[in-house]
Amino acid sequence: MDVPYGNEDGQTFDIYLPADRTTLTKTMILIHGGGWLAGDKEDMALYVDFLKTSFPEMAIINMNYRLASDEEDPYPMQLEDISQLITFLKDNNQQLVISDEFGFIGASAGGHLAMLWAYDFDMDNNIKMVCSIVGPTNFNDQVYKNNDDWFVQVLIETIGGENPTVEHFEQVSPYNRAKENAPPTILFYGDDDTLVPPSQGSVMHDKLNQLNVPNELTIYENGGHGWDGEQMEDTKIKLENFITTHFSQD
Repeated sequence: MDVPYGNEDGQTFDIYLPADRTTLTKTMILIHGGGWLAGDKEDMALYVDFLKTSFPEMAIINMNYRLASDEEDPYPMQLEDISQLITFLKDNNQQLVISDEFGFIGASAGGHLAMLWAYDFDMDNNIKMVCSIVGPTNFNDQVYKNNDDWFVQVLIETIGGENPTVEHFEQVSPYNRAKENAPPTILFYGDDDTLVPPSQGSVMHDKLNQLNVPNELTIYENGGHGWDGEQMEDTKIKLENFITTHFSQD
């Protein structure tokens, strides 16, 4: 627990390694949410348990990252943290006995970071699949930007940083950064989400279809910014099938 991958506060991760792993063992990286300015890796405990049960042969990394503040904007700081973690894992893959193939599961702001890093920062094509659960995708979406909820405006201002221009929002939007070589992506949203509207999932789904990138979109009826019960069981089933199809062990 709390293994450092850098020297700054927040640059730690928990690691779960299967006993019979090899240098072909793939690793799933979990990225928590919290509006880029809050949250902790403990928030992803449900997905740690899901992976340990459904994919016992897979290594799991549950990461923290530096949180935004009045002094530090989230972009590019948090993307740099993911880069630093990936570099750490690749540099130590022989000692850890894992491969250099990774997947992402991110929730809310973590889903945004997962997509953005995979689409725009993965120069070596190490990310083989992405799961975004209620992750923002397009900050120039008028449905999003014109939301008068005060907390949504706080989030928009947070990701906007010191340079809240249309061009900046394009730069930090996975919708604008996705390319034809983007990894397979599975998206989950709620149609009653007041923080991240379901249109964020729909436009990302359409863009990935245009690029011929394998992807799936689920929008839950009456779903908010997260869900439980039968809808969560459905998420687990769909995510398990997607991982098996696109990120199964060799």
